[in-house]
Parts: sequence; C-alpha cells; structure tokens
Amino acid sequence: MKIILTQEVTGLGQPGDVIEVKDGYGRNYLLPRGVAIRWTRGGEKTVESIKRARASRSVRDQEHADQIKGRLEAAPVDVKVKAGSTGRLFGAVTTTEIAGALATVAGEEVDRRAIALGNPIKTLGPHSVSVRLHDDVSATVALNVIPA
Repeated sequence: MKIILTQEVTGLGQPGDVIEVKDGYGRNYLLPRGVAIRWTRGGEKTVESIKRARASRSVRDQEHADQIKGRLEAAPVDVKVKAGSTGRLFGAVTTTEIAGALATVAGEEVDRRAIALGNPIKTLGPHSVSVRLHDDVSATVALNVIPA
C-alpha cells in the first residue's frame, strides 16, 4: 500500500514522504491514527504543502542548528507551572510549555514535536529533555521546573 505520511513516524519517515508499507500496517495502524493518508495522484499537491510547512518549521542548516544547540545548552531553562504545596504538579509539563520556554531562550521557535520526554514530568526540580534540532543535531536541555 502506498501512503503519504502526515506526521513523523519513527523508522518510516518524515511528514510528506511517500512510502510503501504492508496493507495491514497501513490500514489498521497508520490510517486510523491519522499519521498517514492514502496516496493518490491528486495527493501530490498534499505532499507539496506538507513539505512546504515542514521546511518553514525546520532549522535552516546544520550550522544554524549548532548555534541554537549552543544557546539551549548554555544554561538551564526555567519552566513555570502550577504546583501544590508538596511540590506535586497539577497534571504534567507538556511539550508545548517546554517549547515556549525554549523559544524565549533560543530566540527562535522550537517545534514541540522535536522535544523528546523520557517520562512525563510531574514534579518540581531539575529535569533533562532531548531536542532534535536537525537530522544530525540533538541538544540535551536542562530544565528547572518551578512553581508559578
């Protein structure tokens, strides 16, 4: 089955890639979750729009990614969240909140989908997250989760 990815799928590809997968995997897993659409001749326009959107969000080149990595790893990033008196959070720290804090430090927008959390962050204090800035550049960022 030929499909067009609409989101990144680890091991398969990036948004906008046209790939061939087994029928059952595409029909039962990728299509129902909305991470892919069926390939059609008219779908080529969709591929172009997905690739344009991806290019506008992505970092220009590896040198630019290295500059952003240096700014992110230079100092811990503070993320302010609502917390109880015992230090337990109301919910968990989301990638959107982390992306907002990283954008203030980096001076540029950081895509929330590029942030990899090992486990959900549900406590105050220091944590670390990985941010994939470019295909070859990843930054490990120190976060300080503080009460708002």
